[in-house]
Amino acid sequence: MYTDSHCHITCDCLYTRIDEIIENIQAKNITSCMIMCTSPEELERAKKLKEKYPFFKVAFGWFPSDAKEIKEKEIQYLIDQTPYLDCLGEIGLDYYWDTSFNDLQKELFIKQIQIANEHKLPISIHMRESTKDCMDILKQYAKTKIIFHCFSGSKETMMECLKMNSMISFAGPITFKNARHAPECIKACPINRIITETDSPYLTPVPYRGKENEPMYVEYVAKKICEIKQLDEANACKQIEENFNSIFR
Repeated sequence: MYTDSHCHITCDCLYTRIDEIIENIQAKNITSCMIMCTSPEELERAKKLKEKYPFFKVAFGWFPSDAKEIKEKEIQYLIDQTPYLDCLGEIGLDYYWDTSFNDLQKELFIKQIQIANEHKLPISIHMRESTKDCMDILKQYAKTKIIFHCFSGSKETMMECLKMNSMISFAGPITFKNARHAPECIKACPINRIITETDSPYLTPVPYRGKENEPMYVEYVAKKICEIKQLDEANACKQIEENFNSIFR
């Protein structure tokens, strides 16, 4: 049993072959899968999939790079959708491409955390080149469970994350030869705080790096974690699924 805690299968490029993707999910015994949505169209697609397939959970949030476009109408839309959501995200800060509107990103991040608090929803965090600001905001405002999505930070940052009510989610980059922090982070992270993801269609793990990613490839993320931590795969995957499910209790 494998767990993909973060996949974008209702984005346009994957949704065109959604039937094949779901067949692959079932064939690979992926028993827990969370669909991450970044637009209303993606969310409507995900809600229909969740009605049909019990292994899906659904998340929605306004992405940090959208901060300049998010007005009161979009915030109200998010609030209106909370009854249908299992998680609010991915939300956070991204200073990689453009630092000209960091304050707007922070405002949007805080506002969405507060909505999650009010509706008792866990949050999935996007934290890119923004560790200090992101962590400061989470420590001040977050009151629900936290998923640190596609974690690629240092061991020291990870240990700070673990002091919060959080799970550390690892994705395909841990299989790359140039993964700098992954081995020491995985070794240091207790197995009961680890979850797995693909972030598909992005970040395809080795040996399929370069191909379009999809949930069935989460197997290789799990295998790499087991290799690094020297764990039995079946037992580790059972624990990872339990970790994931605990987020929603």
